[in-house]
Amino acid sequence: MNVPAESTDAAPIAQSEQRARALSPGAPFFVVMNAGSGRKQVDETRAVLERELGGAGRRFDLSVVTDPRELAATARKAAERARTDDGVLVGAGGDGTLCTVAEAALTAGVPFAVLPRGTFNYFSRDHGIPADLDASTKLLLEARAYPVQVGYVNDRMFIVNASLGLYPKLLEDRETYKQQFGRSRLVAMWSALFTLLRRHRHLRLHIEHEGRTREVRSSTLFVGNNRLQLEQIGMAEAKAVEYGLLVAIAPRPVGRLAHLILTLRGAAGRLSDSDHVMSFTFDRITVARPTRPKDKRRRIKIATDGEIAWLDLPLEFRVSEKPLLLLKPEPAVAEANRS
Repeated sequence: MNVPAESTDAAPIAQSEQRARALSPGAPFFVVMNAGSGRKQVDETRAVLERELGGAGRRFDLSVVTDPRELAATARKAAERARTDDGVLVGAGGDGTLCTVAEAALTAGVPFAVLPRGTFNYFSRDHGIPADLDASTKLLLEARAYPVQVGYVNDRMFIVNASLGLYPKLLEDRETYKQQFGRSRLVAMWSALFTLLRRHRHLRLHIEHEGRTREVRSSTLFVGNNRLQLEQIGMAEAKAVEYGLLVAIAPRPVGRLAHLILTLRGAAGRLSDSDHVMSFTFDRITVARPTRPKDKRRRIKIATDGEIAWLDLPLEFRVSEKPLLLLKPEPAVAEANRS
């Protein structure tokens, strides 16, 4: 099931200079921000927007969402305003927030921009967008919009990754620990350690790819759409994302200690060295469970960019035919900024 990225004739989307799109002169910015990270961060963001955008004579509107259940609706309304006024929809937050706002931008057909405000910021870092708030805000005034790849699982979009099995459980436990001990990478690491040391079950999945079906038994199925994240865990297929493909990773059935060792390999950037990991690239796969008598489980828990949802089986993972137009640095600068 391996599909080497080098076999495709497609040029990397991120390096397609000819497809870059300049913004309309004076295009307004419609910023949607998740207030979950605290009032201080909201006030800081507003002050920088007023100084950098207002100071440059550019119109902007900041919508602060205090209830996460209202984020999607707020993003859709802002996207419609951006479409009417020939403007840009901007997401301010972590990858989960950015994905929700990006989906609204993609649906409305308007350019999307990012103000990174999360813990890991894989999406912005992969595209060379500065983590510094002042720098990322200044970028809005000079950047062009480049088409970038997004993925879908059924009708749910993801910009970094999607997964089922143990990985969503890791994310749920991480949020619980963050609420108790604060948001930091150290808290995330300890949370993952405690989750991995607990007992977990393996999934039996049927994965259909290019007309062939393979039965896979694994604790988790992880689908990556982020070159930086895939490189950090040491996946040889990481560059495939630039050629219109997604990367699937599934650890083979192992015990808790072996699973912990796999995780440590990933943290050290050596996951693909292990014989206990199956991986392949694809543009579309279907994932189902083997049918059993009296089996009424038709839904399964999914994580997309850190957000949990229940989706109907079978699952279809695919690359979106329509790219997202992202404001980002010029290709050479973006590559130099990746970290």
